[in-house]
Amino acid sequence: MANALVSIQIIPKTKNGEDTIPFIDEAISVIDASGVKYEVHPLETTMEGDLSTLLNIVKEMNDRMIERGCPSVLSQVKIFYKPDGASMDKLTEKYR
Repeated sequence: MANALVSIQIIPKTKNGEDTIPFIDEAISVIDASGVKYEVHPLETTMEGDLSTLLNIVKEMNDRMIERGCPSVLSQVKIFYKPDGASMDKLTEKYR
């Protein structure tokens, strides 16, 4: 059962001012490959799952940016943690 929601906005610094969108797409591919439930929004991506797993994904995303040649990465992260269950659908159902 999911116990956390983690939203991340990853902002990679590129060496020569390249467009960051391909880097962001690569970061989202890390989430996709993990198999956790997620939703992409215009300014951040929200994941649902076990808190430890989600935090490891955040680390992997940052590592991938460095592997792709970024000298640094800024990640803005929001965490909702509820040990007895956390769900994107439950939190947003009244708006759908």
